[in-house]
Amino acid sequence: MREFQTKGHTYVMGILNVTPDSFSDGGQYNQMDAALFHVEEMIKEGMDIVDIGGESTRPGYTVLSEEEEIARVAPIIEKIKTKFNIPISLDTYKAKVAKAGMKAGADLINDIWGLKYDMELAGVIAEAEASCCLMHNRKEAVYQDYMQDVIVDLQETIAIAHKAGIADGKIILDPGVGFGKTYENNLEIIKRMEQLHTLGYPVLLGTSRKSVIGLTLNLPPKERVEGTLVTTVMAVMKDAMFVRVHDVKENVRAIKMAEAILYG
Repeated sequence: MREFQTKGHTYVMGILNVTPDSFSDGGQYNQMDAALFHVEEMIKEGMDIVDIGGESTRPGYTVLSEEEEIARVAPIIEKIKTKFNIPISLDTYKAKVAKAGMKAGADLINDIWGLKYDMELAGVIAEAEASCCLMHNRKEAVYQDYMQDVIVDLQETIAIAHKAGIADGKIILDPGVGFGKTYENNLEIIKRMEQLHTLGYPVLLGTSRKSVIGLTLNLPPKERVEGTLVTTVMAVMKDAMFVRVHDVKENVRAIKMAEAILYG
């Protein structure tokens, strides 16, 4: 897998939802040809890694069986691997799906539950010596000391990873905007995400078209690109390693401009 420098540049993870019910682009890319065309398009626009999701994780999403999810993601991962030279992230929290996805060619597992949903997942990632993006999440948005609680939750996630044998150099952390958080919590975690650097791992910010932008600007998902760009610039300013986005071209341009100002 390609090496990413951990400081001084923010990379773009492009979103490919092969789901019929994603909140933002549901059904658009769940046919093989359309999916491959979209990957090619995002590569041309400057995408550094593609994130494939077979199960929507929008509020009220339907949980798929592992077999259904594998049937959606494995063929597209295999096809992307043969056609394009791009690292592949698989967005799943299920060990069986992760195993099949990595067998098909996925390089990174992007887990919205931070290894706390399926207790076998950490071992599967460790065995494959794969990278992982581990997200902060809670079933309910109840906190005593918000930022401190987020950091403690992520320390628990890191401990699970270590116990399974996942190497430090394979771990990325995600503050989990839109997951187990109120609207105010979401704004605060974006504002204070640099505090996650105290944990010692690269950070990925995923805010693209999310409800925190929709609620702030009173706009539907397809009209949230400008709001997303603001959060991307903040990610650059706060040394996030990745942003996970739908609109690759616009976000690549925003990163280039922000980095030119910050680093000359």
